[in-house]
Amino acid sequence: MPKKFFATVALLAVANVFMNLAWYGHLKFKDKPMAIFILASWGIALVEYCFQVPANRMGAEVMSVTQLKVTQELLSISTFALFAVFMFKEKPTMNHLISFLLLVGAAYFAAKK
Repeated sequence: MPKKFFATVALLAVANVFMNLAWYGHLKFKDKPMAIFILASWGIALVEYCFQVPANRMGAEVMSVTQLKVTQELLSISTFALFAVFMFKEKPTMNHLISFLLLVGAAYFAAKK
């Protein structure tokens, strides 16, 4: 695998941490004004895009757009699962595991030539 592939995955993983924080982090602070978290989420999303855009540009050089999107979704659900467990103390269920494995299968078939 080329270096650009691994760099793409690393950048996408970092971007997804920020994405999950922007989308779901505010749920830990339901008693605070929503306007504050809308602005904060935009700021966090800007940081996310600083990783996401270069990752997509680099990734498009070594994979198809479909492969890139499926890779992004796999990383998105992976980081979300960790986020849900560590930030919100949710316990993973068998249905969560099965859905994750189906996404892994989707990534495999999208990458298969």
